[in-house]
Amino acid sequence: MEFIKFTDVEKVYKTGVTAVYGLNLKIKKGDFCFIIGKSGSGKSTLIKMLYREEKPTRGEILIGGVNVGKLRNRKVYKLRRKLGIVFQDFKLLPKLTAFENVAFALEMYGYPKDEIRAKTLKALELVGLKEKVKSYPHQLSGGEQQRVSIARAIVNSPKLLICDEPTGNLDRDTSLEIMKVLEVINNMGTTVIVVTHDSEIVNTMKKRVILLDKGRVKKDYEKGTYDKNEKH
Repeated sequence: MEFIKFTDVEKVYKTGVTAVYGLNLKIKKGDFCFIIGKSGSGKSTLIKMLYREEKPTRGEILIGGVNVGKLRNRKVYKLRRKLGIVFQDFKLLPKLTAFENVAFALEMYGYPKDEIRAKTLKALELVGLKEKVKSYPHQLSGGEQQRVSIARAIVNSPKLLICDEPTGNLDRDTSLEIMKVLEVINNMGTTVIVVTHDSEIVNTMKKRVILLDKGRVKKDYEKGTYDKNEKH
């Protein structure tokens, strides 16, 4: 079932730079996709348009049938409630525990306390941090901090999880552990999109690989690898 669809999408910034040009792409519900490409290929712009930090200049982006580019600003929060976003630098609040960092995402939406507790504990258990609920970010390793950020992203059971260089600050073994966590989440039905330049991760996971070049889809492999000539 088609979940995400880009049709003739173009993004031109005010500087005059065209980051995405004539982009056509379809992603099915439940897919696990890597988006790769050299610096300036349009990777970041593509995912920013998915969670509506940027709007396409031309063309159409549909997520679950909703035209993201046409959403009014005051309705964007409804889209983001259905998405989970994981960043390279974790973006955890240093004065909050792992539990509080994850629960905070639900508190913003006004969930009842009992539901917040249940959902938060479930998310932390899913990412393997059941024993670290009272730990603060500075007491956690880089991999554990990223797991907290993943738990925060999935605590509201999103239909789509977007990960922007989620292993960029982690060593190889920890990176693979994070990928296995994402695979578990994907197997539970969440569509997962990972932007990365980590060739080892891509080659190990053998998932769908979408190669961007100059704002267009250059190659689309069902179970792909990261060509050495196309590295970041």
